Amino acid sequence: MPVFPVKTPKIIQRLFSKYIWKKASSSKTIYLTFDDGPTPKITQWTLDILKQYQAKATFFCIGQNIKKHPDIFKSIVEDKHTVGNHTFNHLKGWKTNTKTYIDNTDITQTLIDSKIKNRKSEIKHLFRPPFGKIKRKQAKILINKGYKIVMWSVISYDWEQKLSPEQCLKNVLKHTTSGSIVVFHDSVKASRNMQFALPKVLEHFSQKGYQFKAL
Repeated sequence: MPVFPVKTPKIIQRLFSKYIWKKASSSKTIYLTFDDGPTPKITQWTLDILKQYQAKATFFCIGQNIKKHPDIFKSIVEDKHTVGNHTFNHLKGWKTNTKTYIDNTDITQTLIDSKIKNRKSEIKHLFRPPFGKIKRKQAKILINKGYKIVMWSVISYDWEQKLSPEQCLKNVLKHTTSGSIVVFHDSVKASRNMQFALPKVLEHFSQKGYQFKAL
């Protein structure tokens, strides 16, 4: 059973108003985000599809995956997408000691900063909690340290194995509007649904005059 609805209710956004849920936009703009990479083949496929549509996105990367696949991470940066922090080990905040969680996040940020140190203007300290689960105390500390906690307007549920590719696509098409922050995953687990849905999302909204920008 999904923990979150596909479209984040406004009351949740108001209750956690210090988090970023969507972007105010006067133009037709959508903000695609990808969690859990970089992943061999899947991330590069994603980059190639985005390039076809001149789309920019934000990749919330796991620190250990950056370490394992530095060349793929380099491709994300060189393609001028934005990079965000997704902890080093994909930790679930609700089940993790606060100090451990903060240290794990900081280690990842240090790694990200070291990889893009020649592009300081691109270091934005964006953070997305894995599973969307973070304690208030953890969030408060991260915000005080200068992190911006980015959640989402629309979550595709691409990793859900019982979900058909068609339903994954429908989740995004039905609920996405201008300013939406949309979650996909550049992971093996999500690849079947994501690789079906993403090209169709890009085509559908491009034909309607939308642009895809990084956060």
